[in-house]
Amino acid sequence: MANSCVRGSSSVSSRHQCVGVRSLSTSDSDSFLKSLSFSSPLPHFSLKSSGNTRLLQSKRITPVVRAMEVDISLSPRVNSVKPSKTVAITDQATALVQAGVPVIRLAAGEPDFDTPTVIAEAGMNAIREGYTRYTPNAGTQELRLAICNKLKEENGISYTPNQILVSNGAKQSILQAVLAVCSPGDEVIIPAPFWVSYPEMARLADANPVILPTHISDDFLLDPKLLESKLTEKSRLLILCSPSNPTGSVYPKKLLEQIAQVVARHPRLLVLSDEIYEHIIYAPATHTSFASLPGMWERTLTVNGFSKAFAMTGWRLGYLAGPTHFVAACGKIQSQATSGASSVSQKAGVAALGLGYAGGEAVATMVKAFKERRDYLVQTFGELEGVKISVPQGAFYLFLDFSSYYGAEAEGFGTIKDSESLCRYLLEKGQVAVVPGGAFGDDTCIRISYAASLPTLQAAAENIKNALTSLRRAIPV
Repeated sequence: MANSCVRGSSSVSSRHQCVGVRSLSTSDSDSFLKSLSFSSPLPHFSLKSSGNTRLLQSKRITPVVRAMEVDISLSPRVNSVKPSKTVAITDQATALVQAGVPVIRLAAGEPDFDTPTVIAEAGMNAIREGYTRYTPNAGTQELRLAICNKLKEENGISYTPNQILVSNGAKQSILQAVLAVCSPGDEVIIPAPFWVSYPEMARLADANPVILPTHISDDFLLDPKLLESKLTEKSRLLILCSPSNPTGSVYPKKLLEQIAQVVARHPRLLVLSDEIYEHIIYAPATHTSFASLPGMWERTLTVNGFSKAFAMTGWRLGYLAGPTHFVAACGKIQSQATSGASSVSQKAGVAALGLGYAGGEAVATMVKAFKERRDYLVQTFGELEGVKISVPQGAFYLFLDFSSYYGAEAEGFGTIKDSESLCRYLLEKGQVAVVPGGAFGDDTCIRISYAASLPTLQAAAENIKNALTSLRRAIPV
């Protein structure tokens, strides 16, 4: 019944005594009480008439409060952001496994190795010794000094501790850098294929992602001439990732020098160099930090971390290195968002950087295993007709061109139209979870993570080959 009573009325006349109230059963009353919040305004009733008093006392009465509609609209900034497909597919595959479906999960970018014992012990010792308090926002002096030493010795770039910002993972470091340097309407230049989060981070900063395509025939490396042709007065940030997620490509020093020459001609353009996979690299490829190139230190924000090389994904520890002005701006954001990274993780990070050059034997052992897995998959998929491969020089991903299978009909499934439908088919038919290339800006490919044991990869490759063989028969010759 609609409530026509006036809130705050001093009396209830006989004409209005049943308007706005009704008799409720015990169950109705209980439900009503549970629905109330402390902020719900309750009507006030003052009863003066004895007749009205007897009438109302003869029944148990409870005021009915009409629920107000809640505004569930979201920020336009959030609405512009797409959810991560790698996370979505990983979660879907995990749910299937928990339901008893034997899905092989090759979607997540997470090493299958345990954190090296020395690092884990450092974290456990930190807990035992009570090192569980807040740390400075930028990170402990001990860890920032260790990072400075690492960057000097391994990368040839010099920083002081106040030019280092330790964060809860490299992803946070990247987001804060984008937010700190980009203004609304600025352009963020992103070579494709790209890590799925780069364009969305640009949108969160009200900046516009500008995607520059690369080609498998060029090992997915950015053409400096294309970069030059796309730069405008709005171009603010160029994001480079080497070794690359999702392609595994490594930028040779000579090519980086050519890109640096282009950057130098545009004073407003900064570079974010994502170097999280730097230690997972296969000879003869070598890693070059962009900030080490002539004239690039002043305009480069270098991001790195511990998740990939040291198998520390769950420790959530990354860092940013750059000129003081930019690092301080990122620190301001962090101070109002998460504050400092975990004290325990930072102690573990110090131990990780103490393992030796490029992570020492612990990291070298993991890299050797990754290379063996890469070699196996490159050979195996190279035997499939119509598959194009750029052999990765780093990281632990294959980015394979399966577009020759598009247009095929799968019995009981339908048409394979693009990378997303192919990945859904492989999940359903082959029980293997991989990521569609469309999520990375190249719909001709799919990404396969080989951060899994060799027997697991062998089983996955066999499942994929069997699923694709039945598809191949459906493709008109």
